[in-house]
Amino acid sequence: MKRMGIFWERSRVLILKAIDEVGKAILGKEHEIRMATACLMAQGSLLIEDLPGMGKTSLSKALSRVFGLSYQRIQFTSDLLPADIIGVSIFDKNSADFVFKSGPIFSQLILADEINRASPKTQSALLEAMEEKQVTVDGVTRRLPELFFVIATQNPSSQMGTFPLPESQLDRFLMRIHLGYPSAEAEKALLMGKADSVADVKAIVNHEELAKLQHQVTQVHLSEPLVDYILRLVHATRQRGHFVCGMSPRGSSALARSAKAWAMIDGRDFVLPEDVQAILPAVLDHRVYVNSAQYGDKGEAASKILLSRISVG
Repeated sequence: MKRMGIFWERSRVLILKAIDEVGKAILGKEHEIRMATACLMAQGSLLIEDLPGMGKTSLSKALSRVFGLSYQRIQFTSDLLPADIIGVSIFDKNSADFVFKSGPIFSQLILADEINRASPKTQSALLEAMEEKQVTVDGVTRRLPELFFVIATQNPSSQMGTFPLPESQLDRFLMRIHLGYPSAEAEKALLMGKADSVADVKAIVNHEELAKLQHQVTQVHLSEPLVDYILRLVHATRQRGHFVCGMSPRGSSALARSAKAWAMIDGRDFVLPEDVQAILPAVLDHRVYVNSAQYGDKGEAASKILLSRISVG
């Protein structure tokens, strides 16, 4: 058990070092950086919803540098086509055959910038990639690179020129986070040039280490009482009257995976109720909406209601 403890503590130290390195460029957002790191550790996809200029793109670039991942940014616009993302087959007259020219999605960290400015048809080009880590073009399925990770940014739906993400795509994002405005101290430090540029952020974790960390997440113990707690939360979302629709089995799996990743960042090989509670808003609130007829138009988050109603025991 002592050797196991040392092993998990080493992983924790490595991850926290990576989080600190990202924090040199993204000031005052340690919790959000940690959440994004947990999403990467759990092999999910991340949705960042916020106003323009909040550091969403900088966060994605910093993560790619710290974890040594190849990076591609795709600017989503109203005229973007699926082929612009995935790639296209072009006829080669020399070989008298079609040759596939891969698109930018064949990279390790993909930033789908302002994803809700593209049409639903173009948004759907990411569905297979996010869920199965592969794309299919002209009937041929092609695997995406190892350690594939999608970060999508989304502008508030109240802004002009946006298309709402369909529920089927929202459900494929393991987590959704908001960066929000920086604190006064962080913004002052930014204006005084005390933040590192993203280009100065150093690589902390290599590919082999990241693959081991992601595998390690799957080894975190989730006890039966904790599984029952997660299921009580999930089943409560399916009660008529309280919520518009309940959480899917994919959602309950996302809760378990995210809680394991959060526990591992703390250097533990087991999940606590606090881990589930910490990640619940990021995993639940983009999947489940509160019934306004029941709670009014107060913008109440589903996670807040559930945590007040569902006990651990």
